[in-house]
Amino acid sequence: MTFSCLFVVSGPSGVGKTSLVSALTDKHPTITCPVSYTTRPPRPGEQEGTDYHFVSLDQFETMVTDNEFLEHAHVFGNQYGTSRRAVEQQLNHGETVLLEIDWQGAAQARRLFPDAITVMILPPSIQKLRLRLNHRQQDENDEIEQRMLAATRELSHYADFDYLIINDNFDLALQELSSVLAASSLRRCAQQEKIKRLLPELN
Repeated sequence: MTFSCLFVVSGPSGVGKTSLVSALTDKHPTITCPVSYTTRPPRPGEQEGTDYHFVSLDQFETMVTDNEFLEHAHVFGNQYGTSRRAVEQQLNHGETVLLEIDWQGAAQARRLFPDAITVMILPPSIQKLRLRLNHRQQDENDEIEQRMLAATRELSHYADFDYLIINDNFDLALQELSSVLAASSLRRCAQQEKIKRLLPELN
């Protein structure tokens, strides 16, 4: 599945969006996910250029000043951003480009790419989201509270997104996300080149 439209997936921490995106790209290996930049240190097992581009705060701020980011945001004490040039090059090559970013980044992406397809992944309930964050055992209690506050803010922006998927059943949520991707490939922007080749035959 290859088409030149930007696909944005957002959702609060702990909602399962990373697992969904990973499963989606396993099913559709032609999807391109640009490697983001971050100022946070690598976690165990993470590799430079594969998981993130790890840069200093000074480097990141220089990139912001030079307008090198399609989107960037301050999240839980660290900076994250997506290279504008990388996304533009991938789109120009007709690739399916998927960004897993927060609501702030999604808003910035929509301003630059109005045809972007935006999907928010939601939890079945706030209580279940808290349980998932606790079960991950990645954060201290105060960090979980910060993530819950951030989740409330993020979920309040649901109306800005084209599609909403509730991740209560992972397989169903993956099926729904795949369906959105399939439908997106039939949009006018995605079919533009095929239509250009067809039009002379219609005249």
